[in-house]
Amino acid sequence: MKKILRFFRPLIKYNYHHPYWVLGITILLAIILGNFAVQLKIDTDLANLLPKKNPHVLALNELQETVGGESAMEVAIKSPSFEDNRRLARDLIDESLELYDEQSDRPFFERFEFRKETSFLRNNALYFATPGELEDIKTYLQDEIQSAKEGANPFLIDFGEEEEEEESDEELEAFEKSYEALIPSEYPVSPDSTVMVLKLFPTGSKSDLDYLRRMFDSYDELLASVNPQSYNSEMEVRYGGRLKRHLSEIESIMNDVFSSFASGISSVIILVMLYFFTKKYLNYRRGSEEEKEHRFWEHLIRMPVPVLVIGLPLLMSLAWTFGVTYFVLGTLNTMTSVLFVILFGMGIDYGIHFYARYIEFRSAGETVLDSLYSTYDNTGSAIVVSGLTTAFSLFILIIARFRGFSEFGFIAGSGIILALCSMLFVLPSLLTISERHNWILLNVNREADGEKASLFNRFPMARSVVVTGLLIALAVGIYAPSQLGFQYDFGQLEPEFPEYQAYNEFTRGVEQSDKRNPAYILADNQQQVIEILEKVRHKMKTDTTSPTILDVEALPERFPPTEDGANEKLEDIAQIRGLLNDPFIRDQEDPQLDKLRRAAQTTSRLNISQIPDYFKNQFVTKEGEIGNFVIVYPSVGLSDGEKSIAFKDDIGKITLDSGETVYAASTSIIAAEMLDLMRTESPYMVGATFLMVFVLMLISFRSLRWALIAMLPLVVGLLWLFGIMMLTGMMFNFYNLVVLPAILGIGEDNGVHLAHRYREEGKRSMWDVLSSTGQHVTIGSLTTMLGFSGLLFTTHPGLQSLGEMAVIGIGMTLVAALTFLPALIERLEARRWIKF
Repeated sequence: MKKILRFFRPLIKYNYHHPYWVLGITILLAIILGNFAVQLKIDTDLANLLPKKNPHVLALNELQETVGGESAMEVAIKSPSFEDNRRLARDLIDESLELYDEQSDRPFFERFEFRKETSFLRNNALYFATPGELEDIKTYLQDEIQSAKEGANPFLIDFGEEEEEEESDEELEAFEKSYEALIPSEYPVSPDSTVMVLKLFPTGSKSDLDYLRRMFDSYDELLASVNPQSYNSEMEVRYGGRLKRHLSEIESIMNDVFSSFASGISSVIILVMLYFFTKKYLNYRRGSEEEKEHRFWEHLIRMPVPVLVIGLPLLMSLAWTFGVTYFVLGTLNTMTSVLFVILFGMGIDYGIHFYARYIEFRSAGETVLDSLYSTYDNTGSAIVVSGLTTAFSLFILIIARFRGFSEFGFIAGSGIILALCSMLFVLPSLLTISERHNWILLNVNREADGEKASLFNRFPMARSVVVTGLLIALAVGIYAPSQLGFQYDFGQLEPEFPEYQAYNEFTRGVEQSDKRNPAYILADNQQQVIEILEKVRHKMKTDTTSPTILDVEALPERFPPTEDGANEKLEDIAQIRGLLNDPFIRDQEDPQLDKLRRAAQTTSRLNISQIPDYFKNQFVTKEGEIGNFVIVYPSVGLSDGEKSIAFKDDIGKITLDSGETVYAASTSIIAAEMLDLMRTESPYMVGATFLMVFVLMLISFRSLRWALIAMLPLVVGLLWLFGIMMLTGMMFNFYNLVVLPAILGIGEDNGVHLAHRYREEGKRSMWDVLSSTGQHVTIGSLTTMLGFSGLLFTTHPGLQSLGEMAVIGIGMTLVAALTFLPALIERLEARRWIKF
């Protein structure tokens, strides 16, 4: 490490002699890359967190290409009059389709979905029934005929009448459910017909936030011009649905990130100013009386100088980092969107250590250039070791298949390297400029080294601290694997959107169905579709312990694609007509039998062009052809990650008799695959990060003993973090798990700086090390904690948990570095196990 530092040492001299050139070039580079950095957008598409070649991602892409994955904007109309609602809906459809986006030079909406032509399906409903549903109907009719026969026999006593009625009721309920799913109401209305919903399909992408904002703004203007109250004085119109929630979610994350950064950076600025003002002023007062030329207010007005000297290189490095990110990745994701806050907190540490040690050397009487050299040679080594260790431990994440980890590792690792370079080779130029303009007031403290010795030579209660710390760590290590849990419920990690909840409440009861969040299994041909249907149904029947499948269907099953299949279905329908004509029920007046009489009218094969669009759209491709895919509906709530993974495991991968494998596709499947991959890879990523940290420590210290000593605050602090998590009920989740590598990187910084300084000072110097470097690591960790603390006050539960994990984890590694490490070194010194 020292050889590397000596190689770049001439840059310090160049900084000293040409500070304005260095500053000008680096600021220009920051401005150029910063212009690209501000163009970064946050991509909330979960599919983009998985490898591009993941089979479920490929299946989803293919599904969107063939079928489409459009998100509709919903408009809900409410008034006591159904006719007034319908009249406004029709006018809104015409007006909405005429809305034009000047910026993209196209209409905002391309099509709508409102009235459903149901008469054709009511007249031919049995033609679209599945074979299983047709068999149920036959059984139901046979039971009805048998009941009618028995009812006509006055001498029959049926002791099983109650059981037969229950079975008949179940069959009737199954028929009703299938019929209602097949033939919905003509208009999407609530049960009391006071709320009506229409859907408008945008021409733009939901990932284009500017487009969505323009669209919603235009619709606000449209509603104001239409004046719904002119149709009915009690008319109320709301719009949005999941599309508006999508925009609200992204804006919420962005607002939370910016607000947390603003609060975090302001807290950091105040802390840094107060710390260095106090440190410099005390050093100034300890100096010789003859050189005390400046008054208190002169020191006071220079309080912002440390923030400028440390903050400007840090902001440059952030601009460089996210400018590079723009060219390499193009976007940020949900997990990397908070990296600006994280890198600010981590990167400022290096500047604090460099600036603080520079002040100490200057106060000891060294010249500006000599102080820069001394700081670079001494503290620079610890800064480089801790920086490279953190960066390479983060770079380890790049190998992860889960892109939430890999992109986080790339951006964070690059940011640490650039922050390190900026602090080592840009900060000295700012120090030189500050000294030339007398912005840093110093007074040489000429006390001899022996006269400034610490009051304490030994760390108090060292044995008790070591034993207590080890016992706590040991207990946590034993119980943590079984006690620490993972939060699988996505609902607990998402913010509440009152507007979206109010909209759902407003439209409650409109087109409610158990069949939601379907997954699609793509096939190559109709034969594969039938085989997939059989295999999924077999899974439904055999999985009685943890069933996750509610229903499965495909158009070839409802609408036979071949003439033989159509003739077979027509024969079944003819049999049902025969049963309906049975003398015992032919003249029976019953609403269910009336539905069946109307539904069984089909006598010839139907053409796909006869099918209403609303029904066939879910089964056909964009070209209007019958799609080769199977639709599977879950029976479990997919907001629960464990149930979502179980559903994915059940139907995500189907192996056909030919040996070919087909994959399911849906956003829920993607979310489950992402969670499963993250859960699988996270232990390996944390383990690999630990290993990388240890290897780099070994290379730096060239001693197994010192590498272990420097690692101890990290290991012990991390175990203490897990202990607090167990006591408070905190859990790992999708968001806070990614901050663990950052905690590892920050935690090892403290041990590296203290161990390096202790080796520099020699035996029995730990208390002096704590009074100097201990202050620096404390301020460094506190600034990082303050940077993260802004996330504690966000509205996003996931980001809150990330902030909690970071603040507690960094706090525990700091406490371990300031208590456990000095106490342990005290005990090792006493036993003569310390070697230099």
